[in-house]
Amino acid sequence: MAKITNEDRELFKKEAKQYEDLIKAELDKEKEMLGTIKGDAVGVEYKKMILAEQMIYIATLYNAINSASVKILEVKNNDALNEGRKILYKAIIYLEEIVSNIINVAPSELSDQMEAIANTPLEKRYYLVRKLGLAIQMIIDAFGDNSKWKWSFVELEGRFAVVAKNFYDFKNYVKAYFDPGNPDNENSILYLRLIKTLLDKSANAYRDKYELSSRRLDDMKNAINFLLALRRVSVALGESESAEELKKKAMTWKEKMEADQKAGKSN
Repeated sequence: MAKITNEDRELFKKEAKQYEDLIKAELDKEKEMLGTIKGDAVGVEYKKMILAEQMIYIATLYNAINSASVKILEVKNNDALNEGRKILYKAIIYLEEIVSNIINVAPSELSDQMEAIANTPLEKRYYLVRKLGLAIQMIIDAFGDNSKWKWSFVELEGRFAVVAKNFYDFKNYVKAYFDPGNPDNENSILYLRLIKTLLDKSANAYRDKYELSSRRLDDMKNAINFLLALRRVSVALGESESAEELKKKAMTWKEKMEADQKAGKSN
């Protein structure tokens, strides 16, 4: 790596300042919105969606600071990336407060939440989920493969998978999945494909985290719950063969977890 000159430092400082100013402005808007929510709870779910979008935007600004650092100074800006990582958690928390953070929740148990955001069309929900997913991937990619946050990202992506699933109104949108003439047909198909991919990825990621790092039972339980959540999607789509395979897989994982637990107690 070439020596960083004072001129490079000043150039980066100037470049970063424009993004820092935008971040401050967005955080000020967040405070204002939270004050509005505190004073008036009407439409709080829609306001929290706006807050989540603001946090996603802020994360992209932190990523831009890192990109400027890499371009000008030829080093990653881990402080900016870490702030971006934390702000993405805030985005997810705002969404969890709307639709819950329960992995394997039955769609019928989210009827009140779906009613509260009924005016948000499927297209808008799908767009928000994709935007959040892209922001998460950008931050993960910027950290690189050897990041100390490797296993932390399992939780971040897992929580993202949960809100992505829970924002999909199975009661009202699954019918669009099967109806080519429905204007929501394409988005319903693409959204459900994404949900299935995210749930499967998180199930395997939590299994890997358990096997290769933590050995914590709650990680394995999360892995199993992601499989069962994926099974619910298969059931909702009438994919009986897939649902049965996922059920058997979840049982196998549970038996493995219980065997590990017994072995640990006997040692």
